[in-house]
Amino acid sequence: MKILKKRWSPVAAMAGLIMVTFLVSGETENEAVKNIPAANAPVPTWSENRANYVKPSKSELKKRLTNLQYDVTQEDATEQPFNNEYWNNKKEGIYVDVVSGEPLFSSKDKFRSGTGWPSFTRPIVAGAIVEKSDISFFGIRTELRSTQADSHIGHVFDDGPAPTGLRYCINSASLRFIDKETLAAEGYPDYQSLFDN
Repeated sequence: MKILKKRWSPVAAMAGLIMVTFLVSGETENEAVKNIPAANAPVPTWSENRANYVKPSKSELKKRLTNLQYDVTQEDATEQPFNNEYWNNKKEGIYVDVVSGEPLFSSKDKFRSGTGWPSFTRPIVAGAIVEKSDISFFGIRTELRSTQADSHIGHVFDDGPAPTGLRYCINSASLRFIDKETLAAEGYPDYQSLFDN
């Protein structure tokens, strides 16, 4: 017996799901269709989600995040320079906390630091990041953590360019990049104006 492998379009797959649903449940097709959420239902915005944000448990985070993302954000690890997702990203958009989705940085403030990690002159908004003293074998540094999820994201140094003189040296593994073209679709319409020329 020959098995045909065919990719189903999302529309065909949904139609098949609707048919199976009402055949199994005894619902009519119209009743089944009414019970499926609209594909174009509004996406909750970050400002709407922020008020209700609850950090997932460690076990849930281990399921959701890669090992590197978990080690960096939850165990304060540092990823390798020049071998990470965003150190050389030149696209326009925003960078959000990989755990909570909280906006942290804009590509407008990103610069080439030569360090091998994404570097920014400032956070996207005041209060998005918490600074803590980090006493380690490197001496005293200023650690950066996200406000909502308390994710370790990197460190800040005073060797950056104008206008701030600061270098926010960030682990790519702590970030998720949202392209400027998809900001509204992904729940970040408030940040679209950063890229309107």
